[in-house]
Amino acid sequence: MSLVVTDTLEDERVEFTADGDVTLYVCGLTVSDDPHLGHARLWFHADVLHRWLEHEGYDVRHVENVTDVNEKITARVGERDDWAAERDVAETFTASVFDAMRGLNLKRAEVYPRVTEHVPEIVGLVETLIERGYAYESNGSVYFDVTRFEEYGKLSNQDLDALEAQGEPDERSEKRNPADFALWKADGVSETAAREHAKHDHGAETPDGETWESPWGEGRPGWHVECSAMSTTHLGDTLDIHMGGRDLVFPHHENEIAQSEAATGEAFARHWLHVGLLEMDGEKMSSSIGNFWTVPDALEELGVNVVRTFYAGAAYRSEQALTEETIAEAEERWERLSRTYDRAVDALDSTDARAKAADGDLRAAVETARDDFAAAMNDDLNLREATAALLDLTDAVNRHIDANGDAAYDYRGLREAVEAFDDLGGDVLGLQFESPSDGDVDLAGELVELVLDVREAEREAGNYERADELRDALREVGVEIEDGPDGATYRFE
Repeated sequence: MSLVVTDTLEDERVEFTADGDVTLYVCGLTVSDDPHLGHARLWFHADVLHRWLEHEGYDVRHVENVTDVNEKITARVGERDDWAAERDVAETFTASVFDAMRGLNLKRAEVYPRVTEHVPEIVGLVETLIERGYAYESNGSVYFDVTRFEEYGKLSNQDLDALEAQGEPDERSEKRNPADFALWKADGVSETAAREHAKHDHGAETPDGETWESPWGEGRPGWHVECSAMSTTHLGDTLDIHMGGRDLVFPHHENEIAQSEAATGEAFARHWLHVGLLEMDGEKMSSSIGNFWTVPDALEELGVNVVRTFYAGAAYRSEQALTEETIAEAEERWERLSRTYDRAVDALDSTDARAKAADGDLRAAVETARDDFAAAMNDDLNLREATAALLDLTDAVNRHIDANGDAAYDYRGLREAVEAFDDLGGDVLGLQFESPSDGDVDLAGELVELVLDVREAEREAGNYERADELRDALREVGVEIEDGPDGATYRFE
């Protein structure tokens, strides 16, 4: 079965096609604040798409931009003593973005281009659009004439005549048409824009951001043209997949199509995939609204595996709600996967796993899980059903282990199950089943056993509150305790 995706441009499900390497461009962040879980939802789904395409044999050239030129960044200049210029602010939050990406176990992109290092390419693209009659200069700024591009509105299904004005109010007198958008903006960030986005008092001197020389005078790139210049520089005129948040369909991606196709005469992207928004308290998660959970805070509280399992609970194209219930479900699902993986590895590596022991049901369950997982992934990246296939496999593994007790385990069947968890859950979904190195495990295990001995002594003495404190302390450092009729057992999270 071939991969089917929901293509925004076609407004329907289509079969994914690519010739050779897959070129994947992901609209990255404007680095004006720490990344939150709303931003990370796009990262996760782009990461899983990248992983699945590689699993299916494609070589993926993945590029994700960093927008380090923006009035929101400029507005934060002076907020800290070390933020003396726009670049200082951008560097701080670019580092924050990369740290969050690594914490989320994302595959690295081929390159993360920044606007500040692609100004020559941006100027060249704007010059081409002027030469081809799609853009015009006005008072040192350059605007794209939307009436010149006949297919304007094809991504967002909007009628040009019904469109409202784009851009800041002070641009309107310079434009031929209200819907025209800026490719190059004369001078720096306006005082109005800087103060509008400021989180502190600038005082008498308002920062105006960095500017560059151009054929039209000193100025800054427009927002939309940046992505066109960066994507075509690194991936060529036509992309296989352009991916971004649903809130970017218009005007950002609509404008990218117009300026890119007007400049090259080629289709800009074969497939457009848009990820739905993450909602918290009934609203879109947003730094400006204040209803957000930063990636570092979420990782510290939940761990990377719960966060990734949470994202896998909803289709990429739909909205997703972050609630106590959806987090609890993710925790329960990851707990089932992790606990079963550990049981399978323990049984597989035990002396009770035998070469001639065979469980046809277990082996069939592994094959079914792989088939169901692949069918779900090819069905528009249905991660919820893909995860369900792995959860079905946990049931089969647990039945096998429970049924055999101290008898012989099916070594081959357990090995195939562990490989399926590693391959599908690890390599594709990006979950981390790996345990620490053997030496670390041995030492950590000895220390945990000592704490458990102390805890048991406290319980026998009737000091239950102290025993609970020891259990909670172990949980905080990633050791999960389970009390049973034969005593306490533990595992590393």
